Order: sequence, then C-alpha cells, then structure tokens
Amino acid sequence: MTRFADLHLRVPIDDPVQTQNMITAASELGYSLVGIPLPGNVSQRQLSDIKQFCQNAKLDFVSRINLAPKNSNDLLANLRRYRRKFEIIAVRCNTKDVARQAAKDRRVDLIQFSVTNVRQRFFDHSEAELASSALCALEIEASPLLQLTSISRIRLLSSLRKEAATAQRAKVPIVVSSGATNSLLLRGPYDFAALCTLFELKQDAALKALSANPFMLIDRNKEKLSPGYVAPGIRVVGRKHVD
Repeated sequence: MTRFADLHLRVPIDDPVQTQNMITAASELGYSLVGIPLPGNVSQRQLSDIKQFCQNAKLDFVSRINLAPKNSNDLLANLRRYRRKFEIIAVRCNTKDVARQAAKDRRVDLIQFSVTNVRQRFFDHSEAELASSALCALEIEASPLLQLTSISRIRLLSSLRKEAATAQRAKVPIVVSSGATNSLLLRGPYDFAALCTLFELKQDAALKALSANPFMLIDRNKEKLSPGYVAPGIRVVGRKHVD
C-alpha cells in the first residue's frame, strides 16, 4: 500500500482546535505523514500538543522550519542555527543569490519560490544542476492552484510547467505538498496528483512526488540527525572503551 506525505501542512499552532482539525482532516484524506512548519522559538507545549494530535490521528509527524533569508549570509547563519533542530529545512528563495546558495547547500532539503511573483522564480537549468548535486528537492505547493484566479493562475502554471520539466531533466526530486492554511484547502493525494496534470506533470511522477520522494528525504535526514552519523557513507557503529 502506497504511503503519502504532505510535507507542508501550515497549521495555526496558536489555535489548538484548528490545528487538530487540520491534522485529523489530513489523516482522513489518506496521508500517513505530515510535515508541520514551526517557528524557531516553538514552545515545548506547542510541540507536545502537535505530536499528540498526530498520534491520535495515526499520523507520523516531522518538524519543519521555513526560512526566508534576505541574502546568502543570512541563509548560512540560519542553517548553522537550525539544521540539527528540525527534520526538514525549506528555503523560500526570493532572490537569485539566495536561490543559488540554497540549491548547492546540502543542509537545505526543499527550495520553493513565490507563487504570485513570477520574477522571483529562479529555478532555471543552472539552479537545477546545483540542486541535483546537493540532493535538494524542488517543492511545489498545490493549494495556490485552488486559490489563484485568472492571469495569476495562468502565470503560475506556465512557470510550473517549465520548472517541472527542468527538474526532471536534471533529476531533481519534486515534492508536491499542500501548503494548506485551513482544512478547506486540503485534498487527497490522488486529487493533488490530478491537479498536477495542469502543469504537465504526469500522474506517476505526481504520485511519486507525494509518496516516494518525501519519504526518501525524511529517511535521509533521520540518518543525518542520528548520533552515529559522521558523513555520507560514514557512521560510528561502536566505540572502544579504554581502561
């Protein structure tokens, strides 16, 4: 049985009732895992509540932080600060400088771009080559396609069509997430996969972007965050005690 993940469930953590409702809805729609963005100063109480809501809904939970750095130096400082505190690090690339740095840094898991300003979408061939080498994934949020209308939606679809093709040519993993801020914007994984055909992502690739790709990313990061991890392919499996 295929397991599906929504790596960007944007719950209002200050509203426990709404948070619980969204987590429950995600479970009912067929997801097995959710990634929930948290502030850098999230309290232990908020974190415990989210974990409990996910456990009650029989959902696996991964912590995520969304970074929107002003420049590459700001990004590097945030990566040093948060990399070992969160399981997923996503970077909103609002400048080309940030986009290039994020794509080539192995501490970044997901890169994403503005959904309303096509001039701030910097995912070109060069960006894709950097992301491919660094094992970074391109995140595409589906809920804006439900919200935008008229020319804004047309422009976004045009950009996504080009970016998805560029990512596939460079073998950059694509991760499709909801980006939903309320339960009304949530859809099941097969519904989101069907929505992806609007920008010419084939159904099998779209389903992979909702299943295999996010789980591959999570598994890789769990290994990196484990105590014995040293570097890719290198782990401490035991320590010799000297009397």
